[in-house]
Amino acid sequence: MVVSLGKGRHSYKPVTDWAKLPTDIMLGDVAGIAVDNKDRVYLFNRGSNPVVVLNQRGDVLSKWGQGTFANPHGASIGPDQCIYLTDNFDHTVRKFTLDGKLLLQIGTAGVGSGFMSGKPFCKCTHSAVSPSGDIFVSDGYQNACIHKFDPKGRLLKSWGTPGTGPGEFNLPHNICCDADGWIYVADRENSRVQIFDENGRYETQINNMHRPSGLAITPGSCPDCIVGELASYLTVNREFPNLGPFVSVFDQQSNLLSRLDAQQGPGLGPGQFLSPHSIAYDSTGDLYIGDVVDADWAQVMGDSEKPGQPRRFQKFKRVENAQSESELTPLQR
Repeated sequence: MVVSLGKGRHSYKPVTDWAKLPTDIMLGDVAGIAVDNKDRVYLFNRGSNPVVVLNQRGDVLSKWGQGTFANPHGASIGPDQCIYLTDNFDHTVRKFTLDGKLLLQIGTAGVGSGFMSGKPFCKCTHSAVSPSGDIFVSDGYQNACIHKFDPKGRLLKSWGTPGTGPGEFNLPHNICCDADGWIYVADRENSRVQIFDENGRYETQINNMHRPSGLAITPGSCPDCIVGELASYLTVNREFPNLGPFVSVFDQQSNLLSRLDAQQGPGLGPGQFLSPHSIAYDSTGDLYIGDVVDADWAQVMGDSEKPGQPRRFQKFKRVENAQSESELTPLQR
């Protein structure tokens, strides 16, 4: 039995056997997760049913998107209650109604802008919508920039170049907008989250993390960042402890507030992760986390996966911690 993970106001407990998937739905890697204002959960995955919609109890409500995507990578729901789905192999961001009607496509399917072109898109990774309705896209696998579009998909500006300095990127992998319009970018291989205003002006960064992949932010102004940290991909330090994979919560001063880590290393058990790639939360504060399993991890895990087992995502129920927020030290807040 897994006890609660994390601490303080960011304490959670894995909900085992949450999703009630019928045998005809075989999920692939859940690369993107989003939750709407009715707490319906959208699993953007690499199986034959790219979008699977569940309620809070884990019942399947609908499925759609068959034959549309090359490689699902990121999902977000904007203030307009439309879902934005980013396909890194197809170089596109598509906007849909929540029941799957295509409203807008940014980018030309199958046509990239060129390696490090600075132009949209070359293997874009994720998208987010600001309170004003502008669309921000992280363009990361063969680019190193952020693109800003108006609500109709017209390019307004791009910023960022390869590098390690402020406003430079080494694989911008995920992006979020807060209630004030600030932009948060998971700069994965620079091991930081950079924060910008809506015009791309660098403001600050959050450090003390390792290879941030999944990213979500808590509601309101000056939010905390919920970060899916990856393990090392390098042979020289792949076996090092305390380098992930796990899910951590940071404040904007880079203080570690909480960490979901089962202390058992990577794996498929409750509270364990392989590559926490997507993170979303609902109105009650529950977390939904999707894993992406690359070839190396698949080899490590062998045949431990049972056919049809929904191992690539988990639900974590927010729990009250015995330690109240007022009892936490500044480093814990």
